[in-house]
Amino acid sequence: MKTIMLVCAAGMSTSLLVTKMKKAAESKGVNADIFAIPASEMSSVLEHKNVDAVLLGPQVMYMKKQLEAELSIKNIPIEAINVQDYGMMNGEKVLDQAFALIK
Repeated sequence: MKTIMLVCAAGMSTSLLVTKMKKAAESKGVNADIFAIPASEMSSVLEHKNVDAVLLGPQVMYMKKQLEAELSIKNIPIEAINVQDYGMMNGEKVLDQAFALIK
């Protein structure tokens, strides 16, 4: 099972995208734990949960450099979600983006 963490400003705007990503994973037969959290909770979640990839929502992509330093220690890749895919809530494309980071 792969674990994908989506990070956004409040953890709420990304919940629809998480749902669509889960449906895409299910249709592809992929076992994935996909969840969204606010940026303020990322460090505490990483203390007790193994994560394979982190995707940033457009509203927090400015934090990428800062978060890369923290995540590089744990060898966790991080990438900003494609803005167009986020806006269209394209769960399949965002799921593919996450798996491209993990491989």
